[in-house]
Amino acid sequence: MKTKLSSKLKLYYSILFFLGCLQINAQVLDAPTAAPNQTPPIGSSAWDKACASSTFNDYWVNFTWSPPLVNSDNEFILELSNSSGSFASAVELARDATKNTNFDFFFQFTIPSNIRGEGYKLRVRSTSPATIGAESVAFSMYFIDVNTGLSLRQQGNPDFGDGTAQVCDGNSITLEVYDLPNANTYQYNWYRSGTPLSEKTSAITVTQDGMYNVEIDYGSCSGSGNTLSNIIDVTTGASLGVAINPPSKSALCSGETLSLEANINNSSLTYSWFKNGVLIPASNSFNYTVDASIPGFEGDYEVEIFGPGTCVERSLPITITNAGSFTVTRINPEDIVVLPGQTEVLSVSTDATSPVYQWFRDGSAIAGATSNSLNINNTEVGEYFARVSLSGGACTSTSIDSETTTVVTPDSFELLIDYASAYSACVNNSIVLEATTILAVDPSGNRIDVTASVLSDFSYAWSHNGSPITGSTSSTISLTDISENGTYSLNGSLSTYNVTSNNLSVQLLVNELLEINSTSLISCGPAEPITITTNTSLTGETFFWTRDGVNIESVSEILSVSTPGIYQLVLDRNGCSLMSNEIVIGTLDPSLITLDPDSDNIVFPEGTNRTISASGGDSYRWFDAQNNEIGNSSSVTISEDGSYFLIATIGNCEVTKNFTAEYLDTFKIPNVITVNGDGINDQWIIPNSYSNKSDINVIIYNNSGQEILNEFNYRNNWPESSMSFPQQNMVFYYKIKDASAVLKQGTITIIR
Repeated sequence: MKTKLSSKLKLYYSILFFLGCLQINAQVLDAPTAAPNQTPPIGSSAWDKACASSTFNDYWVNFTWSPPLVNSDNEFILELSNSSGSFASAVELARDATKNTNFDFFFQFTIPSNIRGEGYKLRVRSTSPATIGAESVAFSMYFIDVNTGLSLRQQGNPDFGDGTAQVCDGNSITLEVYDLPNANTYQYNWYRSGTPLSEKTSAITVTQDGMYNVEIDYGSCSGSGNTLSNIIDVTTGASLGVAINPPSKSALCSGETLSLEANINNSSLTYSWFKNGVLIPASNSFNYTVDASIPGFEGDYEVEIFGPGTCVERSLPITITNAGSFTVTRINPEDIVVLPGQTEVLSVSTDATSPVYQWFRDGSAIAGATSNSLNINNTEVGEYFARVSLSGGACTSTSIDSETTTVVTPDSFELLIDYASAYSACVNNSIVLEATTILAVDPSGNRIDVTASVLSDFSYAWSHNGSPITGSTSSTISLTDISENGTYSLNGSLSTYNVTSNNLSVQLLVNELLEINSTSLISCGPAEPITITTNTSLTGETFFWTRDGVNIESVSEILSVSTPGIYQLVLDRNGCSLMSNEIVIGTLDPSLITLDPDSDNIVFPEGTNRTISASGGDSYRWFDAQNNEIGNSSSVTISEDGSYFLIATIGNCEVTKNFTAEYLDTFKIPNVITVNGDGINDQWIIPNSYSNKSDINVIIYNNSGQEILNEFNYRNNWPESSMSFPQQNMVFYYKIKDASAVLKQGTITIIR
C-alpha cells in the first residue's frame, strides 16, 4: 500500500515540476534608455529629445535584458508608441536577431517622417519566446519636414499682397497658412505683435489690430524649424459708405463725355477709380470723366477710398453703355448659287432703332438698295454685305456691316455620295447610301459647298453596276439583300447641269442565322467525344470549322471533338464568311462535385445513421464496398461502417468520390500503455475524433518539457518499435489542440 502511494506522489510531483518549468524563469526585458551616438567617434552624451530632419536622423538607445536565454530563432524588436504613449498600434523602428546571447547592447534607429509630439515611448519585445518589455520614459519627438518660412495671407486673397489687412466696423477677417501641402496636419504657434496666441490651427479669425505671424509648433524642437512666416499688419477702421452720385445719363454716343463723382469729397482721403475691376491710372480725384470718343469706354465704373481711421472701401459699380451699340445679323446662307433664270433673296435683321440700310457688291454701294433685303439673279455674282446706320439722335455716325455673302453662278457641280452609317464589307446586312456633298465650281475652279441650298432642287437617278435602277430617284437608297451587292453611283440634274457622283462598292452579308449545337459542353477526354452539328444543310457548300479562331481543316458536316476550346462554323455566302454562334467546350473539374460533410472519413455513433449529401452534378449513384448500389438521389443515409463511393455525372462525364465511415470511439484517451511487444496496448491509441485529422495537432513532451512528437494527422503509431525506454514507469505529457484552443491535455505513463 505504501509502495502504491509513493508511485502516485512521484507522478504528482513530476507533473507540478513540468508545469512550473513552463511558467518560471521568463526573460526580463528592461526599458530602453537614450544613448550617445555609437557611430565612431562615439558621442559623449545621450539625447533628451529627437529633432530629426532630412539632413539628420540617427538615434541610439541602450537595451539590457536578463536570462534565461531566448531561443535561437529569437529577434529583439524596438517599437515606438503614438504621441500619447500608447502601443496599441506600435511602430517598428529596428530589429536584431544577432544579440540572443548579449544581455547589453544598442539599437540604432531613425524617426518616421510622420512623427510629431511630446509623449512618445519606446519598448523592446522578443519573438521567441514572445515577451513584451518595459516602457521607456516619454520623449519629445519631431520629424521637421518643413524648415523654411511659412506663407501667411488674408483668406480669399491670392497671396500676402502688400502685407496689410483691415478689419472694418468691428467685423473679422481670417488669416491662413497657404502653399503648404497638408497644412491641416500640423500644429501651429500664432503671434500678435510678438505675443503668443492660443490658436493651434492653420487659420485663425482676427478682430484686433496688430502684426500677425505664425510658425509650425514643433514643441521642444520648435527652435530647429525656422518656419516663422511673413507678417500681416492688421489695422482696424470705420466704413464711410462711399458711393458714386447718380450720373445725368448712362448711355453715351461716340464723342460725348460724362463726369462721375464720389459722394464724399474729402482732401484727407485717397481716391482710386476702377473700370471693370481694373485700376484706371492717374485717377486720384473724387471725380472721373468718361470719354466716349475712346474705343471701349463702355463698362462698370467704381471708386475706392482710403484714409486715416477709415477702411479701404469701394463703391458699388455704375454701368456706362454705348448708345450707338446694336447688332446686325445675316439671314441668308453664307454661299448662294443662282442658276440661270432664277433669283435669290439676300436679307439682314437688326435690333437698331430707326435703322438705315445700304447694300454693297464687291465693296461698292448698290444704287437704290436701301431695304433690309435684296433680290439678285445669275448675272449679279460677287461678294455682298449690308451696312446698317442709325437715323436721328446724337449717334447717327455709328454704322455696322453685316457678314458677307458669296453669290456664284456655277460652271459645273460635283456630287459626292457616301455610306449613311458605319459600313464594313461582309459585315453589314444592310446599308443606306446618300448624297452627302454638292460643290459648285465657279469659272476660276473654286469649289463652294452649296449642299444645304440645292440638295432638294436636284433630280436624282441611282445606278447599280452601271445600269440605272428603276424608281430610285431619291438622294438616298436603302440596300438590304445580297442580290443588291455591287457598285453604285448617283446621277444628279438641275436646270442645264448634269453630274455623276463617285462610285461606292457594297458587299452585304446574307441575313441568315447559322446555328450549331453540341451533345455536351464538358470534355471527358478522347474516350467520350463530343459531337457538334448544324441544322443548316452543308451539301455542296464551302465551309470550314474553327477552334479558338483557327481553321482546324475539317470538311465533315458533323464535327467530333474532345479538345477544349471555342468552336465555330464558317460558311461561304457569296464571297462573305457567315459565322455561326460559338460553342465553348470546357474540361471536367472534379471539384464541382462536393460532399456534405466534406470529409473522406465520416464518424458517427454505432447504432445510429448519417446522411451524406452531394451537389454539383446532374445525377448520382451511391455504392458500398461490394459495389452494391445503395442510392441514386443527391443524398444517401448510411448506418454501417466501411468504404463507400459516389459516381456523379456532369454532362456525359463521370466523377468518382470515395469516403469511409467509422463508428465513433467511446473509449477515453488512455494515460497508460504497456510497451512489451505483445501487440496489446503497445501504442498510444486515441479516439478517431482526434486521430487522422488534418486540423488536430498532437504534441507529446518528455519529463524535461522537450517536444518529442508534434504532428497533425496523428496515426496512432507512437511510440515506434525502435524507441527505447531506459527507466521503468516513464511519464510523458500530451496536448491535443485545434487552431484556437487546447482540447485535451494530460500524462502518458509507459510501463515496460
